Amino acid sequence: MSTLVSFVKEDNYIGIITLNRPEAANALSVQLLNALNNVLYQIENDQSLRCIIITGAKGKAFCAGADLKERRGMSDDKVIQTVNYIGETITRVEQLSIPVIAAINGVAFGGGLELALACDIRITTNTVKMGLTETSLAIIPGAGGTQRLARLISPGQAKRLIYTAQPIDAKQAEKIGLVEIVVNNDQLDIETKNIANQIAANGPIAIKQAKASINLGMETDLRTGLHIEHLCYKQTIPTEDRLEGLQAFKEKRRPEYKGN
Repeated sequence: MSTLVSFVKEDNYIGIITLNRPEAANALSVQLLNALNNVLYQIENDQSLRCIIITGAKGKAFCAGADLKERRGMSDDKVIQTVNYIGETITRVEQLSIPVIAAINGVAFGGGLELALACDIRITTNTVKMGLTETSLAIIPGAGGTQRLARLISPGQAKRLIYTAQPIDAKQAEKIGLVEIVVNNDQLDIETKNIANQIAANGPIAIKQAKASINLGMETDLRTGLHIEHLCYKQTIPTEDRLEGLQAFKEKRRPEYKGN
């Protein structure tokens, strides 16, 4: 059997996670979640990485969400446990210290969209449909969807999508701020890697501190957020990279950041 989640590094700085269950629309089975957590552990312990891309194996789906066939044989307690496991895994993606880009190359429903919501940037092809469709199954999004969607777009738009359980297309998703970039099918890999390389070229410590400042600051009031920003800024001052940036600017050359 092929690996349920593959992970490769490109140019030493960029890691690509691929959900690899195309025969099941890359659904989040327990085995796939186990494999994804193993990959996340590897990423968390690799200080050379500067950006992560998450995508689905070639096919029709980025991720169709929970594995409903697997769920049919579960007790109520087991269902709750499994949904909690999906949520914990998605939160682990969100809490990676480096930026994560969702390259949405196929449908993203339920837990699949919840996974994309935990990423920092979402890029999709113009043929994709996505949505939180759980209420059509008499449940609700249980892996962060009600919370992350309402924070990313307006609460009213989040309620509309969740209450109606209706998927939307890429153009609509871009219009309401659910995705940042929409491209043609043949441009997704190029655009995603272009952005990942732009991120990786900048100061690694600065990128991590910027992510921490944004994410932590969004959960509090402006005054506290500004204090968080100041604390994160201070972390960049004693670094060798900051001095390299100044020197490169003076010498009119591209800086070579080491993450120190």
